[in-house]
Amino acid sequence: MHELSVAMSIVELATEYAEKEDAKQVKELEIEVGDFSGVVLDALDFAMEEAVRGSICEGASWKIIPVHPRARCRSCGHEFSPATLYEPCPACGAFGFDLLNGNELKLKSILVD
Repeated sequence: MHELSVAMSIVELATEYAEKEDAKQVKELEIEVGDFSGVVLDALDFAMEEAVRGSICEGASWKIIPVHPRARCRSCGHEFSPATLYEPCPACGAFGFDLLNGNELKLKSILVD
């Protein structure tokens, strides 16, 4: 379950930030997770419960925000929301697009006290 290592990295980042700010406690975390990031949201939520134990983040709430993919066709420039990484452009039928978002894994915000 790689979500546990992801959760531990999030807690580590939040801890580093809190220490820089001389905070006593992390109160809230916002985490953006793209549909194509390879992270299972329920597994990350469960892993966060374990990762915060005994840390400055214990007792904090976290919000996991799913980010749905957007892509731009390399042939015609049409923007669309692909369901998979391997599908044609709905406008021109060409394969190959640039993913604009949807593969994020980002600690978006931290609220400390």
